[in-house]
Parts: sequence; C-alpha cells; structure tokens
Amino acid sequence: MNYNTSNSSSIPRDIVLLAVRVFVGFAMLSHGFLKLQMLLAGGKIEFFDFMGLGPQISLILTVFAEFVCSILLILGLFTRVSLGFLIFTMIIAGFVVHGADPFEKREMALVYLSVYLLLMVIGAGKISVDHMIERRKRASDW
Repeated sequence: MNYNTSNSSSIPRDIVLLAVRVFVGFAMLSHGFLKLQMLLAGGKIEFFDFMGLGPQISLILTVFAEFVCSILLILGLFTRVSLGFLIFTMIIAGFVVHGADPFEKREMALVYLSVYLLLMVIGAGKISVDHMIERRKRASDW
C-alpha cells in the first residue's frame, strides 16, 4: 500500500494519524507536566538517575521528552525527531526504570512505546506542520 498517495482515500488515514498524535500527545503531556512541576518546585529532586547524570539532569531530559516533544508531536512539527526522544524515554521507563517491576507497572510505558514506534514508521500524516513545511519547500523548488 502506498501511503504517499494524494487521493481522497488517504483522508481517513490522515484524520486517524492526527487523532492518535493529539490523544497520545496530550496523554503524555500530562505526565510531563507533573514532572515539569516537580522540576520547578525547587527543593531536593528525587528522580531516577539515568547513567549517573544525576537526578536533576535526568528529570530535565525527561521533561524535555515528555512535555516539549509531546507538544511538538501534537503539532506534527519535527515529528520524527520528537518521536526519537519519546521512544528513547519510553525504552528507559519500560525496560530500565520499571524493568524489574511486574508487567502492570511497565505496561503504560510499553503501550506508549508501541504507538510512538508506529508513528515513527508511518509519519505525522498530511494534517501536520511537517507536511505544510514540506509542501511549501517543494513549491519553492519549482
């Protein structure tokens, strides 16, 4: 199946991609917002210390992925780059932070990871800022 067709049959696909991006983006944004509040609250930060970077740097990187990259995902802007950060964060959450936990604790990170991998392969769709930029770029090349 060619996903790059410009006929009307791709409209439902692009609407579904938009809906998935918006739903998953806002869902993850809620997690990132809580971590952003933790970061801005001041005081001692108790957070997973990824690779010895320290809890504060690990929290900043997680806030960047879960909050900033989620906003970019919703917009469909720098989608694949944002998904790279989100995928990496969910791999760490699902297999490192909660690696020894029962499946129920890891399940949410793995579900997010699955959706992010799917979006990475398929792309943001035509209802995205990425598509508008690409279309404008192609038009200016003529």
